[in-house]
Amino acid sequence: MLSSDSKVRLRIASAQLNPVVGDISGNTVMIRSAIESAKAQDVDVILFPEMIVTGYPVEDLALRPAFRAASKDAVKNLASELAESGMGEMLVALGYLDEVDGAPVNALAILSQGEVKARYIKRHLPNYGVFDEFRNFVPGTGTLVVRFNGVDIGVAICEDIWRDEGPMQELATRTPGLVLVPNGSPYERSKDDLRLELVQKRARQIGAPILYTNMFGGQDDLVFDGDSMVVKENGELIARSPQFKEDLLIVDLDLSQGSSKPDIEITTRKTVGESRTPVSSGNHGIARSLEEEAEIWSALVLGLQDYVAKNGFESVVLGLSGGIDSAVVATIAVDALGKERVFGVSLPSKYSSGHSKSDAAELAKNLGIDFRTIEIEPVVSGFLAATKLEGLAEENIQARVRGSLLMGLSNQEGHLVLATGNKSELAVGYSTLYGDAVGGFAPIKDVFKVDVWRLAKWRN
Repeated sequence: MLSSDSKVRLRIASAQLNPVVGDISGNTVMIRSAIESAKAQDVDVILFPEMIVTGYPVEDLALRPAFRAASKDAVKNLASELAESGMGEMLVALGYLDEVDGAPVNALAILSQGEVKARYIKRHLPNYGVFDEFRNFVPGTGTLVVRFNGVDIGVAICEDIWRDEGPMQELATRTPGLVLVPNGSPYERSKDDLRLELVQKRARQIGAPILYTNMFGGQDDLVFDGDSMVVKENGELIARSPQFKEDLLIVDLDLSQGSSKPDIEITTRKTVGESRTPVSSGNHGIARSLEEEAEIWSALVLGLQDYVAKNGFESVVLGLSGGIDSAVVATIAVDALGKERVFGVSLPSKYSSGHSKSDAAELAKNLGIDFRTIEIEPVVSGFLAATKLEGLAEENIQARVRGSLLMGLSNQEGHLVLATGNKSELAVGYSTLYGDAVGGFAPIKDVFKVDVWRLAKWRN
């Protein structure tokens, strides 16, 4: 064993990327591009997010044997291609979908010298909140430490570091010189502070620096904010990626050699040490944290932007009532997609005030979006003549006429309909089924009314 008192400098990189669930070929192209950029910076070790090859969360795709086979083949082929392209001396750690005895597993592959050198399987499978991994995967066992050019590198995957028991306790006893942690950690308000505290705690527990890499991007009703980071063994934060953006974070670390008994040893021809060109400006440092309103707004914009892009929509349409909710949703849509792809519709009835109609028109003008007015009174009258509804049933007809007309425009013109309800309304049932609840995506469904006002004031 090498002396743990000796140090070697490794250049490590965190590739904070935005994968698409199911698009293995497209994700692989993105991964290779990041490796090429890292190669140009003379990186020794690069870490990608959890399940970057398949996108995350894969949910029931994990249960398809052909999809698991495609994921494994992509990783194996990538290792070969990197070696053939002169990038095989780097250590590449990336998340992917694998299987054990025909059962799907959430795994991390270690690539080097044209081969998949090792595999680690996620042990703690979250089954709370937005997660349902226990249904889709089987857990792994044990820990993994890989010696790369003298440095012993331990690994864990996302939820593994959130639990005190299991992998963290076991990894600490193995005294690695560096720990890599790929993540698919969704955005929550103030979660960046929780993540930092957690990573600092684990670094001190294990006694080694931690490279924590998280994906970013929207996937259905989830948003991943990135916020990747590097923390020293004493808990000091030395580098951090911005939220909601692609980033290749590169830092130099002086790491202990031969600190443990590894499971596998990889020695390459790559020259490591201090005699290399400094890291390019912009690839390191600590990104400034966003203020709360900016953070929430960025999450809402990214969530809509990626939902539209990843599902192949070209444009969105929404009803503009003159109220604050539809105004905020329209503005989010413009920030996410551009004004040319947002279509606003005023759908006034005989009860609509002149002020609400003029406010809707003014908003559309300010945003520069397409705007039209469809009077719904003749349609409502036809409904009432046919059904003779009264009271609440009569009142709900207006909302349902509006919903039907918006869906008709969606069918005719190909727009995605945006619902404009906020969380306060949805929580108490203050909406009409098949009426103002109509839509393929609801950008502010998780935003309370008080925060809608806060966001509007901040955006203005």
